[in-house]
Parts: sequence; structure tokens; C-alpha cells
Amino acid sequence: NKDALLVYRALSSIKGNLHTVQMFHTDRGREYKNQVIDEALETFNIKRSLSLKGCPYDNAVAEATFKIIKTEFVKKRHFDSLEELQREFTDYVHWFNHLRIHGTLDYLSPVAYKFTHLKKTV
Repeated sequence: NKDALLVYRALSSIKGNLHTVQMFHTDRGREYKNQVIDEALETFNIKRSLSLKGCPYDNAVAEATFKIIKTEFVKKRHFDSLEELQREFTDYVHWFNHLRIHGTLDYLSPVAYKFTHLKKTV
């Protein structure tokens, strides 16, 4: 179920330092705008950014990513437990970021693209 607890668990699973996160952008769903999420964002001094009401273009990148996840990872799959889903999704995210080439990134993986562009700016 997509609810505040799921969003909170996703935030708490981030391995990086949440104090370095500056912005949390979401649509206007109830799972994002509630006391639990408000307190988590306040704890780490993260500013909230909400999409405009009825404007899907504010979330275009996120929506495109969700579509890819649904078609490549979720479609026609069944998971026997939340643990199985989490384990397999972690593997998928690693593959997506480190191995899967993206046409919009000069046919590099996101990690390779970032590394290539970081070297050019240094």
C-alpha cells in the first residue's frame, strides 16, 4: 500500500546523509503530506516541493522512471513477501544505475554518465 509509512520507510532506507538532502519533491498525495513525513523532513531540515495541482509535467522525470520500473521490473511478477520484493528491487536499482544503458545519457549507464561528466568539470 502506498501510504505515509511506506514513504517514511523509503526515506529511512537512504544510505546517504539525509542532512545533505535539500529538497523533497512530490505530488500532492496524502502519503506525502502528513505529520509523519512533515516531522521526518523537519528533522533533517529538508524543504518540501509540491507539484502544482493538476500539472503532471512537474513530475515528468519521476513519472517516466515509474513507468520504466513498472514495465521492466513489476509487470507480470509476483513476490511472496515484502522482503523478496525489497531484495529483488535493490538488485534491479543497482542494475538500472550501474549496467543498464540509457539512450538519453549517450548510451551510458547513469553512474558512467555521471562519472564521465564529473571528470570533465574537474
